[in-house]
Amino acid sequence: MSESYHPLMPIVRNGAVATVTFNRPAVRNAFNLSMWEGLQRTMEALSEDLDLRCIILRGAGTEAFCAGADIAAFAEERGDRAREDRYASVLHTSMQSVRLCRHPVVAMIMGACIGGGAGIATMCDFRVGGEGIRFGITARNLGIWYPYAEIDPIIEMVGTGVAAEILIEGRIFTGTEAYAKGLLSRVVPDGQVEAEATALAARISEGSPLSARFHKAALRKLRGALPITPAEDLAVNGFVETEDFHNAARAFVAKQKPVWRGR
Repeated sequence: MSESYHPLMPIVRNGAVATVTFNRPAVRNAFNLSMWEGLQRTMEALSEDLDLRCIILRGAGTEAFCAGADIAAFAEERGDRAREDRYASVLHTSMQSVRLCRHPVVAMIMGACIGGGAGIATMCDFRVGGEGIRFGITARNLGIWYPYAEIDPIIEMVGTGVAAEILIEGRIFTGTEAYAKGLLSRVVPDGQVEAEATALAARISEGSPLSARFHKAALRKLRGALPITPAEDLAVNGFVETEDFHNAARAFVAKQKPVWRGR
């Protein structure tokens, strides 16, 4: 049975497992604002479905899980502080809808898993990737400041050292490297990702759903609240008022290298 809460995000159910596909392969499944809103609606609706036991997130095709935010849409969706504040709020609630979903969530990662795509993957409970995937967060290439709540699961998984490699150095890892760093739950040959992720979801579904839901919530509860004030959280959006961000966004669209001025 198939359904959808967004036209570019079809859902296919197989028993107690629901597979959500990011279906925008022409742009490597990059997300625009509408898709971030759609992901939130999708995850919140699936979370309320008590017949489910596991959810798989994947990209259409094998070229990309998700290449992140659609940078070509930045001028329209994120051009000033007011729009950025709204965009950031939507992105945050969308990302957290994955993390807060009551059911275990598996990221099936093939191809590029970059920027917001890697962000979605780190919100999942399990990440299954191929040896040749490309996994990283490219915020520094656009002068973007990555939000606290989205940095937190990275630090939980891999610590501040690897988080610095990702966010400050801008490392893009292969699947083999990502697994060694602790970013992937398991790594398999590229052609076996779908089979392994599907088998993992089936194994999860064989266990007690109440046990799985309790343990997922308990792991999050034990983390506790972030020590961040509302003002600090909002200040993250200040990058949109910098010359560097606007210059970098224009350079990306023009396929040029940005010139950083530090202002």
